[in-house]
Amino acid sequence: MRQLAILIAAISGITLTAAAGAADIDWSKVDQALGKPGTNQPGGVHKYGLPRSDLKITVDGVAIKPTLALGSWIGFLPMGNGAMFMGDLVLTDTEISPVMKRLIDDGIEITAVHNHLLRTSPAVFYMHVGGHGDPVKLAQTLHAGLALSQTPFTAAAPATAPPAIELDTAAIDAALNAKGTINGGVYQFNIARAESITEAGMAVPPSMGTAIAINFQPTGSGKAAITGDFVLLGKEVNPVLKAMRDNGIEVTALHSHMIDDSPHLFFMHFWANDDVAKLTHGLRAALDLANVKHGS
Repeated sequence: MRQLAILIAAISGITLTAAAGAADIDWSKVDQALGKPGTNQPGGVHKYGLPRSDLKITVDGVAIKPTLALGSWIGFLPMGNGAMFMGDLVLTDTEISPVMKRLIDDGIEITAVHNHLLRTSPAVFYMHVGGHGDPVKLAQTLHAGLALSQTPFTAAAPATAPPAIELDTAAIDAALNAKGTINGGVYQFNIARAESITEAGMAVPPSMGTAIAINFQPTGSGKAAITGDFVLLGKEVNPVLKAMRDNGIEVTALHSHMIDDSPHLFFMHFWANDDVAKLTHGLRAALDLANVKHGS
């Protein structure tokens, strides 16, 4: 019982320290160091979106919008006297090595390098990164690394009402039992898992990349291109993979994004360009095999 009390006290201390850290961090200084303003997300996360709007990528003849599959991001979460961060950087094959060298020279951890999609033209890859420390210094290193790529840092235009999208979004919401949002011509879902997820003992909220991501980009005549990633436990991987394949959805990658996560998670990326009703039926079948929070 004494050990349990000590553990509870330690966890409470981490929570209180993180809350205090959130109040202490001047995010405007972190924004300045990274070269772009971030936004506050649920769970205390301060997040940066860095879409690769400079890239003109196609898959099977579909021109990929940045918000469909080319969205670099970095999320900071207060931790102790500093912050932890995670991110996913979209890079071309020639950008990977210089960016990686600059980051690791300053102690940034590389947790994965891989594809998300197949048949991208030209080729594009994804580098997952993480670390902890002084958020301003981390942001300076991240900016220096990304400056060795063609990643745009220009601030996004002021938010306006999203334009209508050529999809029956109400029908998609109903089929997936979730509520999507329009972002840059793409209908997006972020569906949280039911478990609490930690990395190196630190709670990681869904806004730090642990939610199932599903994106729809209209391609005309009642069709859409879909991609994203299912966040899965090991026991869920093959049942979900089979459900996707059985419903005409291609599984394009299976890998981890984190190193010291608990429970250990696998990320399954997918692709299809087909009838929207058919695709939502297949995605629903896959979601039914994962332990997710419904209605999120």
